[in-house]
Amino acid sequence: MDMEVKTLDGGAAGSIQLDAEIFGLEPRADLIQRCIVWQLSRRQRGTHAVKNRAEIWRTGKKMYKQKGTGSARHGSARVPQFRGGGRAFGPQVRSHAIDLPKKVRALALRHALSAKAKDGGIVVLDRAALDDGKTKTLKAHFEKLGVRNALIVDGAELESKFTLAARNIPNIDVLPIQGINVYDILRRNTLVLTRAAVDALEARFK
Repeated sequence: MDMEVKTLDGGAAGSIQLDAEIFGLEPRADLIQRCIVWQLSRRQRGTHAVKNRAEIWRTGKKMYKQKGTGSARHGSARVPQFRGGGRAFGPQVRSHAIDLPKKVRALALRHALSAKAKDGGIVVLDRAALDDGKTKTLKAHFEKLGVRNALIVDGAELESKFTLAARNIPNIDVLPIQGINVYDILRRNTLVLTRAAVDALEARFK
């Protein structure tokens, strides 16, 4: 599939052929959903924890004698039914990560790229570079391109002035090609790829 290549000023810079095996698949929502669940589960810290009855600092002595008080039978005051006692079946420190095969993750990335291409949400730039590194300048360029909510993916090395200028613009993310992922592609309205990013994607999946 042919895609027009634009400059940062909004002008034309030729065209590029996008590989149908990467950008032309019929998107599968189930694969994309599985990959996003995998990504988000790995982000969870899992540092929540409570104290159970063994960890409560309180005497374990029997509260009162077994018989003759007219009250229910009780032993330790650390048990969950008393105020200040331990928590029963509460959360403990653990990893929330789940497994997903590497081939499924790669396939999900191709389907996410295809979903963006199908919706017309892909813009190809000649290169992502600025001369002055000013946020105001880059914002004006984005206005010409019609980009307001986007993920920008460049080659292996990001241009430092462009990255600094984009850092202060809301709803704009900049990643090198190594960091491209399903969740970030779908959470932004537009996916902006440079020529270097397209070449790297095709090399990665070939």
